[in-house]
Amino acid sequence: MTDRMSRRLTKEEVAGLNRQFEKAAPQDVLRWALSTFGRSIALAWSGAEDVAVLDMMWRIDPQTTRVFTLDTGRLNPETYELIDEVRRKYAVDLEIVFPQTTAVEAMVREKGVNLFYHSLENRKLCCQVRKVEPLNRVLGTLDGWITGLRRSQSVTRGRLEKIELDPAHGGIVKLNPLADWTTAQVFDYIAANGVPKNRLHDQGYPSIGCAPCTRAVKPGEDERAGRWWWEDPASKECGLHPNPFNR
Repeated sequence: MTDRMSRRLTKEEVAGLNRQFEKAAPQDVLRWALSTFGRSIALAWSGAEDVAVLDMMWRIDPQTTRVFTLDTGRLNPETYELIDEVRRKYAVDLEIVFPQTTAVEAMVREKGVNLFYHSLENRKLCCQVRKVEPLNRVLGTLDGWITGLRRSQSVTRGRLEKIELDPAHGGIVKLNPLADWTTAQVFDYIAANGVPKNRLHDQGYPSIGCAPCTRAVKPGEDERAGRWWWEDPASKECGLHPNPFNR
């Protein structure tokens, strides 16, 4: 496997790859990515989908599998338990990325600890400091990244392609191998393959972010309704994955 790409993919190449992989299994997309990019592509892990993808990558080639997660400093205890469980099961070098301490201190000093409840501007600032800036730091070293995003998760993700170019990060590849999967498919895979799972999923949390910004969903609600539940659903992205309707 190659260690690093020598060039970026073109829009035409990406379009052709999406035609090729639209009906393919996630493992086929991942095999292509790992053989093309080697360890210069990494999985950004946070949710159930991402652990399922990690399991697939590990089964394809544990030596090439590279994964990182963002520790915002506001995660649930159950999420930290899952991080340790994933480390034990897969024996991968799980890269934990933290926000800049000085930026967090300055934000809290000026706006307060729970600033995000007071305005959309404040919430986006908190996400920028705790999530987006650390992500940008990692992606600046990569030729591509892998996510667990799915089209059915929310209105902001309905146009996902399995392979995209990420203009916000220098045109690197962004891979969404589970784009066409349902929630049921994700949890069926987890159960069938003994994949570690956050205990909060069994308590009504289909989507889990920072503790103060996530609640359990109610019957009939969108699966991401528990994320920033006080906001308009059309604005509910943290900045890691820009809303495609705003492109």
